[in-house]
This record gives sequence, structure tokens and C-alpha cells, in this order.
Amino acid sequence: MIELYYWPTPNGHKITMFLEEAGLEYRIRPVDIGAGDQFKPEFLAISPNNRMPAIVDTSPADGGEPVPVFESGAILLYLAEKSGQFLPQDLRGRKSVTEWLFWQVGGLGPMAGQNHHFGLYAPEKIPYAIDRYVKETNRLYGVMDRRLEERSFLAGEDYSIADMACYPWIVPWKRQQQDLDEFPNLRRWFDAIASRPATVRAYAQAEPYANRPAVTEESRKLLFGQTAQSIRQQSGR
Repeated sequence: MIELYYWPTPNGHKITMFLEEAGLEYRIRPVDIGAGDQFKPEFLAISPNNRMPAIVDTSPADGGEPVPVFESGAILLYLAEKSGQFLPQDLRGRKSVTEWLFWQVGGLGPMAGQNHHFGLYAPEKIPYAIDRYVKETNRLYGVMDRRLEERSFLAGEDYSIADMACYPWIVPWKRQQQDLDEFPNLRRWFDAIASRPATVRAYAQAEPYANRPAVTEESRKLLFGQTAQSIRQQSGR
């Protein structure tokens, strides 16, 4: 059983997409990031960076104690290795998948995340910051579009954890001030993944949490105002 600590963000969707594709048994444990659930001591014990998603594998392959895993990219790798799915075993195939997985966690996610922050959540609209991250998001879309020109998926002809990592960050393309129709290869890839039954099921998992209130001043402080001192206080030090 996989215990999934989840909230319906792009990084949360990555994991439900994998679990639905792989057919692994899992249970969702909601982590309401707007209410500060990610700073509770019991979650800190699983995810020391106070970020979701995280998982606990209650039946690891070695038969030992439950295994906690934090960071969405690490979770995808762990689950792919556990299930033997969506990660090639050959040297070159595995290399390609991990390249594009790391490209997402180091590039597409952080840049699109800053796009969201300065365009939607920042209390002060800073034109330079908005322009900077909208343009960088656009560049990254271009990188994906070029990559997909001669292959079905990011790492080749087989769907992989690299695609699952990237897809949720393309879903909010309108909020990122992008036009998906300007990227025909990316659009074709996006539509193919959106129509997969497992993707539909994964996104249906978000429905119970869809009507939570928008970011408030209090939740803004929780989401964006943390410092090292905050972490010390949360851990009781």
C-alpha cells in the first residue's frame, strides 16, 4: 500500500498519474497547504522540506519497515523502480528518461511556478518579474515542442515518468500566459496524455478539494513567508 500525502497541485498530480497508470494500491492523505498541514510535525517527519507530495510505502520490496519518500521526482523514480514500469531498463533509455525528469524538476517546474507566483499570487505586480518568467516558460515550451518533433513522448516512443512529471505543469498553460496552439508537437503530446484513462482518473482525485477558498492573506503567509526561523519553530528547536 502506498500512503500518498497529496494536494491537487502539479506536483501532486504527477504521483496520482503514476499510481493510476501502474495500478498500485494507494490511499490519499490530504495535506491542505493553504491551512498549513505541511508544517505539522507528523508531516515533517516524512517530508523534511515541508513540501508535498510525499509517500510512505508500507510494503517495500525489502520487506522491512515502511519507507517514506519526499520530492516528486524521487517519488516517481522510486515507484517506477518498485513497479518495474515507465522507466526503461536499458542504459540509454533510462538515461533519456532521467534527463527529462531532471529537466522538469530543475527547470519547467520552478520556472512555471515563479510564473504562477508573480502573475497570480504576488501582492505586488512586478512587470519585470512577470515578463521574465512568462518568457522563460515560453522558451521551455519551445524546448519541449522541438524535442517532440520526431518522437511520441519526451524520451522516445514509450510513455514514461518524464512525461508524467511534465504534463501537470502544462495543464495551466493559459494561466502561464501561453498559447498551446503555437506549439503543435507539444499540443499533440498534451492531448494524447489528457485522453489517457489513467490521467482522467488521476485528475478526478482532485475533485473533493477543488472548491477550497482561494489564497487568502493568512494562507499567503503560510505558503510564501517561511524562513529558517519558521522551520526551527516548527521543529520545536
